[in-house]
Amino acid sequence: MKKLLTIIKREYFTRVNSKAFIFSTILGPIVMVAFMVVPVLIAMMETGEATRLAIVDQTERIFDRVRDSIINEAGEGSEPSLPGGLSVDISQSPEERARQAGRAMKGDFKIEKVDLAGRALEDVKRELNERVRREELDGYIVIPPDVLTGRKAEYYGRNVGDFVNSMRIEEGVSRAVNEQRLADTGVDQNLLREMSKRVTVNTFKISEETQEQDSGQAFFLVLGVGFLIFIMILMYGGTVLSAVMEEKETRIAEILFSSVRPFPLMLGKLVGVSLVALTQFAIWGLLIGGFSVYGVATLKGQGMDLQLPPVSAANVALFVLFFLLGFFMYASVYAVIGSIVRTYDESQGFLLVAIVPLILSFYLVFPVVRSPESTMAFWASIVPLSSPVIMPVRIVSQAVPFWQIGLSLLLGFGGVILLTWVAARIYRIGMLMYGKRASIPEVWRWVKQA
Repeated sequence: MKKLLTIIKREYFTRVNSKAFIFSTILGPIVMVAFMVVPVLIAMMETGEATRLAIVDQTERIFDRVRDSIINEAGEGSEPSLPGGLSVDISQSPEERARQAGRAMKGDFKIEKVDLAGRALEDVKRELNERVRREELDGYIVIPPDVLTGRKAEYYGRNVGDFVNSMRIEEGVSRAVNEQRLADTGVDQNLLREMSKRVTVNTFKISEETQEQDSGQAFFLVLGVGFLIFIMILMYGGTVLSAVMEEKETRIAEILFSSVRPFPLMLGKLVGVSLVALTQFAIWGLLIGGFSVYGVATLKGQGMDLQLPPVSAANVALFVLFFLLGFFMYASVYAVIGSIVRTYDESQGFLLVAIVPLILSFYLVFPVVRSPESTMAFWASIVPLSSPVIMPVRIVSQAVPFWQIGLSLLLGFGGVILLTWVAARIYRIGMLMYGKRASIPEVWRWVKQA
């Protein structure tokens, strides 16, 4: 035990005291916040001059409605939104969420009406095309005479790749046409908007003893745990691998084997590097958590009702255990790879393969959510390589028998010990075997060798 602690301390303090660790620990939260905040700030920036738009209304009835609908980016009767126009309704389709994001991006329109005045439509379009080429206009809309019975209008623009303006134009024309249809049938539009408001359905999870409200936030929290495992493995998997391989180039391991057994050596390296990763992420978590609490308090002070995901303390503890299990499981897989290969370049082909089971686990999430008691969901939550992601998903989806949770944790951490033992076996025999490549049959013989 004393030698194991010595190895852990050596691996831990060597890396924690490095300039790279200090620099990345300070820079990490700044980069993460920048990735979250900067795109929003860019999206909210003024895009420059107003978009100059012309409308050819062949119906001669809906120009005013189309103009007002496009200029009014939120639209009358829209759902309550966050600052910047982002809707708080997460149940919308991806297309609708894209439209909501488009509304949040600032941008003005200058709209003019173009009368045909007895001219042919093609002549008017040629004239407008020339104005667009001379940059007098940014684009124009042609509303056909049968738009109230059909579903097609035409937009011509210099920059048709501007999806924000394209969505606002499409939505504005669609809303104006629908309003005109309602007006033609005599339906009171204000009354219809009131009757069309969304009905909120509160969801409650029924367990053996209690029932608790569940708005789906816990599910996204679980996905965040799985994604955090993935990020940590990408960041520190290579560090685990290099820690296992660092003695191979100098062959100092031959001296180490005379004073310490391979298993404590491998376990010490695995635990030491893992503690470095957990230390860094704990620091990041405290910093981001502090900013989040401050942000939530600020938004509440502005009248917004934000709530943390309704997760019990027992489930939080289970999520932490499965997070640790996931990280140690895949870190031990990287340790096995490091014990097999002789150079870092040789290991590159294994790195992506090592996390394939973790990636596949994310593909299984939605089938498991829909049927958490199925045979597939059960085995996926028991198998060590997928259980760190699948079992927490089952826990938030439905009440899971405690024996299944215990079996999943037991097999998982048992798998970590087994993989570490295998890595140590391969490491020792492979280090002392000269002139032999670590083929699969050869590695299998090393594992079985006493």
